[in-house]
Amino acid sequence: MKNIIIITILVFSVSCSGFLEEDLSTIITSESGALKNESGLTAALAGTYKPLTATWQSGLGNASTQAILMGADDLTTHKASNKADFREFDQFKVSQQNGRLPFVWSGAYKSIQGSNNIIANYEGATGDPAVINQIAGEAFFLRAYNYFWIVKLWGKAPLVLDTQVFDPAILEVSSSEPQAIYDQILSDLDAAIGLLSDSKPAPGRANKGSALAVKAQVYLQMAGWPLKQADKYAMAASTAKELIDNEATYGFGLMDDFADLWPSPTINNDGNKEEVFALNFFAGQWWNGNAVYGLPARPGEDNGWDDYFSELTFFNNFPDQRRKDFTFQTESGATPWQNFATARPYFQKLQGDRADWLNALSLPLIRMAEVYFIFAEAQIVSTGNNADPDALEALNKIVRRAYGLPLDSPDAGVDYTSATQQDVIQEKAWEFAGEYCRWFDLTRLEMVESVTATKDPSDLQPLGTIEYYLPLPASEVLTNPGLGED
Repeated sequence: MKNIIIITILVFSVSCSGFLEEDLSTIITSESGALKNESGLTAALAGTYKPLTATWQSGLGNASTQAILMGADDLTTHKASNKADFREFDQFKVSQQNGRLPFVWSGAYKSIQGSNNIIANYEGATGDPAVINQIAGEAFFLRAYNYFWIVKLWGKAPLVLDTQVFDPAILEVSSSEPQAIYDQILSDLDAAIGLLSDSKPAPGRANKGSALAVKAQVYLQMAGWPLKQADKYAMAASTAKELIDNEATYGFGLMDDFADLWPSPTINNDGNKEEVFALNFFAGQWWNGNAVYGLPARPGEDNGWDDYFSELTFFNNFPDQRRKDFTFQTESGATPWQNFATARPYFQKLQGDRADWLNALSLPLIRMAEVYFIFAEAQIVSTGNNADPDALEALNKIVRRAYGLPLDSPDAGVDYTSATQQDVIQEKAWEFAGEYCRWFDLTRLEMVESVTATKDPSDLQPLGTIEYYLPLPASEVLTNPGLGED
């Protein structure tokens, strides 16, 4: 975050200098006046999304995100090659100098800074009120969403809500406790829900349904470690159910076929109705391509990068079903996965439509299927009823699809007639294998130790103490040592 602050200092020092009396009317800052109208806010919003998709600079647009989530049992990496940064996460021995650490942190805080700029200026801006409210709603949404990543990965972190105004005190900002961060997240989401429209203005942007989905996620996370606020299960259930009941209003729904969720050489369903919130990319620029899909998820036998693939126990326990067939690559030509250099299956669903990293494929961060899982889990826990019919139906829709069956047709062969919280969590693990869910479920339910104990002996083994939070990037602590203090 300190890199953001340093940039802010430079902007303000130039604007106040008697030596450089520049016209700042076109620069998107609070002082320039550019944020006092609809067009300026529109440009600022584009700049607020951008840090999340700056491929090799910041955000979620490359396999560094899979790297930092490798403490989960669905992801692992090459035992040698150039994957040392990845292995540190998988083996719970992460250095503050790890090159993968800053991507999410930096992208989140840069996006937060952009959100702060919009939030501080939208109320006095001229233009179409509906457009301005939508932009402001997205700013509140993005600030909440970014802080949600920060608090889940780091726990205590700086809570800065006015970085659009320079104050020397911000150079010594201290970290806030998780509860304070969660309180701000919920406040921002409520503001977003009140401002956002029902429909997305464009693919890759948020609407009211997107904010409801994140709010359900937040309640579920707060119910588990470290806050352990059990009353939040009921809140998660009701929020998720509100979205499910009105999914058509927001343009959402479950895809009928699991295979149609993922781009391939013959199918590209970017922007499909199951994408509640996704990042969009532009493949014409190397700094704005989706580098999560494609080569990072392909084996070396296919000239891939071997960045991430499946742990053996997770793959072996995965039920034989249509969902498994489309989730994993288990051969290359006539070579079975057992004979790959890594001797591991790869995530076929994340390989994209061609063997490249520079692609414009959307990156789903929230799928409607996750909302169904949140409702099922939270409803079962909050009611204490393992046979709650609404919860079971939400769960069974996803299970039926996993077997290639119609979503809405009960099937005695696969349907749950009773389900525990652990049943829901396991089905969710298979549904979101390789995506951005499993680590957060394992930490909030304090299951990391138990799943780590089931690792196949040939998988990477822990070298350090299992920790649920990541260390702060070294660059942040060096600039502001106070961030590293308890």
